[in-house]
Amino acid sequence: MGSPKSDDIDILEKAKRMLAPDYVPSEDEEYMNERHQAYFRMLLIEWKRSIHSAAGQTLQSLQDGPIREADLNDRASSETDWGIELRTRDRQRKLIAKIDAALHRLDEGEYGYCEVTGDPIGLKRLIARPVATMTVEAQEAHERREKVSRDD
Repeated sequence: MGSPKSDDIDILEKAKRMLAPDYVPSEDEEYMNERHQAYFRMLLIEWKRSIHSAAGQTLQSLQDGPIREADLNDRASSETDWGIELRTRDRQRKLIAKIDAALHRLDEGEYGYCEVTGDPIGLKRLIARPVATMTVEAQEAHERREKVSRDD
């Protein structure tokens, strides 16, 4: 079983492979043109569908029966694995809310622009993290402020 973060990346990569392989948004095009918007809409929808599919598989596994390992160590290991799996699914449930918010921003014409500065987030960042709401610089400043407030 991969780490929870790598599971999210794997699902995103799978979603990217489901899109038309002949098009990736380019810096040579006008930023957030109709093709860019269509690409990110399909990517977000496919990513969401992939998360739902993975969650359905987890649910099916849970319904197939309780853990019945005879050995206590095996049972503890299985329960730990299930705990990790369920935490991953919970984090992905929260990710679906971010995907829905990104789709809403697409509908409103706000997708791809920093919610703090209004500057373009950038295609490379959006391809890597389609639910990004801030530029790298604004995100770093936000994280520094969070760290300072946690340290107080």
